[in-house]
Amino acid sequence: MNKLVRLAAAGVLAAATTVSVAQQQDAPIKIGYVSLERIIRESSAAKSAQDRIQQEFSRRDKDLQEMAARLKQTSEKLERDATVIAEGERMRRQRELADLDREFQRKQREFREDINQRRNEELATVIERANRVIRQIAEQERYDVIFQDAVHVSPRIDVTEKVLRALNSAK
Repeated sequence: MNKLVRLAAAGVLAAATTVSVAQQQDAPIKIGYVSLERIIRESSAAKSAQDRIQQEFSRRDKDLQEMAARLKQTSEKLERDATVIAEGERMRRQRELADLDREFQRKQREFREDINQRRNEELATVIERANRVIRQIAEQERYDVIFQDAVHVSPRIDVTEKVLRALNSAK
């Protein structure tokens, strides 16, 4: 008798699960789309990250601009003086100019690498926050799927504005 009750209970449970799955399959699929490019361009988090990067690297950028101006000035002076200075002096100045140019190129390359690394770090943080907000919206509004990359998107499934509002309001 006990086995019969268990078997009956298992049958009822299986039938209930089948009905539940069937009901879920009949429900319309809810799809959304988020423009990550727009999030990165328009969100306050991305703008403040850009401002932080600008502030962090402004001094080095100014130093590089000053160094470029010195390099140009030194090169022009060497060109003007090339005919009136001794050969040994001209060679020494050319070496100094070449050394200064190499130093400038090295600093410029390091600057680009450092700023790109910081930009990538900040971008990753913004994307991580955006993905959390997207997941929250998907769970709250019961989206089946939200895409971040598509060839064509209908404006009626675009939830980018919701994500931007949520990101900008969450500090």
